[in-house]
Amino acid sequence: MPKKKKDDASICRNRKASFRFELLERIECGVVLRGSEVKSLREGQATLEEAYATIENDELWLIGMHISPYAFDQSVEKNEPNRRRKLLARAREIRKLKPQVEQKGLTLVPVRAYFNERGIAKIEIAVARGKAHADKRQAIREREHRREMDRAIHRRR
Repeated sequence: MPKKKKDDASICRNRKASFRFELLERIECGVVLRGSEVKSLREGQATLEEAYATIENDELWLIGMHISPYAFDQSVEKNEPNRRRKLLARAREIRKLKPQVEQKGLTLVPVRAYFNERGIAKIEIAVARGKAHADKRQAIREREHRREMDRAIHRRR
């Protein structure tokens, strides 16, 4: 069996984030989880597609991340899949993010969820600016151009 690469520890990615937004600055945060949510994450039962982060009372919150209930959870108290989750970041990082997010047109978008080397669940969030429709078309054109170049190089070999 091949060894896992460091990037293979990703639980889920928000693939649409780089298409919908221009990602300006990234930050790594811990996430407060309850009960069997960690086991669900280890099985890859999470999505970040509709998720976003906010700053309230100098605390960072993740809203809209779906973590499916663990199938073998026998506890009486079940966790709500789309509940708000607190993100753990340094106070100075939150103070640095706050004025950026208060600017018009900037938001906090979760880019990926992963386990670090020590097995701790982390969320990578980015300060993002929404792209206009023309910017999205330009990104598609560039991607197709890169693919054509790669195909041409591959054919030459």
